Amino acid sequence: MTAYTTRKINNAWIIDDDKILSYVLQRIMGSVNFSEKIEVFENGQEAINQLADIKLNPDSLPDVILLDLNMPVMDGWQFLDEFEKIHLDKKITLYIVSSSIDARDHKKAKSYKTVSDFLIKPIGKKQIEQMIESYNK
Repeated sequence: MTAYTTRKINNAWIIDDDKILSYVLQRIMGSVNFSEKIEVFENGQEAINQLADIKLNPDSLPDVILLDLNMPVMDGWQFLDEFEKIHLDKKITLYIVSSSIDARDHKKAKSYKTVSDFLIKPIGKKQIEQMIESYNK
């Protein structure tokens, strides 16, 4: 894999209630030097609360978010609705990472201007490397 010097992913967020998947993603992300810091949230509400707390500090905001759709408390769709209401001084690259193969979910995801791509679980090293390449374009 090529080393990138143009843009560095400093902070990545995983928003997913599946602890095993979150752990595996963190390991894969670490193996390819995806980012300096990885934060995990078990539902959309935890992540929205954190965004509200740090929104005025762009250096603390995530560069990339990997978002699951089906979670308790606040699901991925509810998170996206709230996320789009928050005015941030930083562009955040957001990927939906879901086991859903429902065409309606894919179509709905495209209606959100903040969603960069929809990836089907499980994702592996290749998809993570592609995220780095896309981020650096």
